Amino acid sequence: MIQTKNNSLFNIFIAVVMVALPTMLEQILSVLMQYVDTAMVGRLGADATAAVSTSTTITWLIGSIPVAFGVGAMTQIAQAIGSGEKHKISQVAKVSLVFAVGVGVIIEAICMAVAPFVAGWMGASEEVAPAATRYFFWISVPIVFKSLNIVLSAAIRATKDTKTPMFIGVGANLLNVVLDYVFIYIFGLGVDGAAYATCISAVVSGLVTLSVFLGHKEFKLESSVFSLDKEIVDRMWRLSLPVLLINVASTSGYVVFAGLVSHMGTIIFAAHSIAVGAEELFYIGGYGFKSAANTMVGISYGEQNHDKYHAVCVSSVIATVAIMTISGVLLFIFAEALMGFFTNDPQVIALGTTVLKMVAFNEPFFGLYIISEGIYYGLGKTKYPFVIEFGGMWLVRIVSTFIGIHFFGMGLIGVWCCMIADNVIKAILLTVPLKTLWKK
Repeated sequence: MIQTKNNSLFNIFIAVVMVALPTMLEQILSVLMQYVDTAMVGRLGADATAAVSTSTTITWLIGSIPVAFGVGAMTQIAQAIGSGEKHKISQVAKVSLVFAVGVGVIIEAICMAVAPFVAGWMGASEEVAPAATRYFFWISVPIVFKSLNIVLSAAIRATKDTKTPMFIGVGANLLNVVLDYVFIYIFGLGVDGAAYATCISAVVSGLVTLSVFLGHKEFKLESSVFSLDKEIVDRMWRLSLPVLLINVASTSGYVVFAGLVSHMGTIIFAAHSIAVGAEELFYIGGYGFKSAANTMVGISYGEQNHDKYHAVCVSSVIATVAIMTISGVLLFIFAEALMGFFTNDPQVIALGTTVLKMVAFNEPFFGLYIISEGIYYGLGKTKYPFVIEFGGMWLVRIVSTFIGIHFFGMGLIGVWCCMIADNVIKAILLTVPLKTLWKK
């Protein structure tokens, strides 16, 4: 049994689980609310669904930018808490707030400027383009509030307070669904109504998160908000930029990957798209533990407590692999039922069921990949994960899929084999160095 100063391995394991659970619950409820949101828009017809879906991949990319700076905030605050540097916690909090606002304003300005052109870039038809343009415009209006919510929530989670962001996230999702119903069905505003609902709920969640952040006992903002510690600002950039590049490489890779599959035929693309969406619910557990690992590894590093760090790593890996194994079993059992929930086309159901059962065996490896990334982030080591993510996504997944489709006539099963290979390779390359990542 590994012993830390005040904690046994079992106690650390329980602590990791307790920190991860609220984040997991938040993400599960968020995905379920997205299912309801999608279903409401889907009832308006194919054109409405197309209008909302036109900018989906772009919104993924937009959302990934503040997430990167959230990692920078979480890592620095967790390490400052661990080292007991209260003044530094205040300085990092102030830098996090400035970055959240600054990043949000810049992204929002860019999105508002390109809003008239997005539908055309994404190949929307003439019938769909006007609604798609209005939808993207309105969901771009609250980007600065979304940035505040993402970055400041990460800062709050760094204090091991994962319940507050969970309550805010769940409340925002519920508000979005209620407003969807009111605007779409009662006021008859259609796609525009869905955009208004998203806009309002994002503004509310951003303001509530800002209010909680400013009143948080750990974040006593000292002196002027514009008086920033240069060393902390520089470290925020050093931590966040590799994560930003990871997110850009990953998101753009998903876009290209989907584009390759879309040329394989309607049935194949439908099965692929639905299966990808259905799988999302089953890897949330891994992301919950990733956030917890980032926080607790950061605190352990700040304390310079190697034994505690080791216990956190062991606990996080065991918990993640266990929950992802359970997820894989459930995914395998309910694969056909899941596909049937989203479509009634027998060909799509059959093909989607096959690839979901395949990927079910990949879930533990995907969990290892996710949790290892969280451990690297907690130590402030973000460059190596970028190299692995970029290489895996573009060299293993994209290149092998392109070659397989265009030179060997590979079908969807082969495509998903490339995707699984990407996840397994990344899991191995990130997990193997963990033992020597921070030497005693």
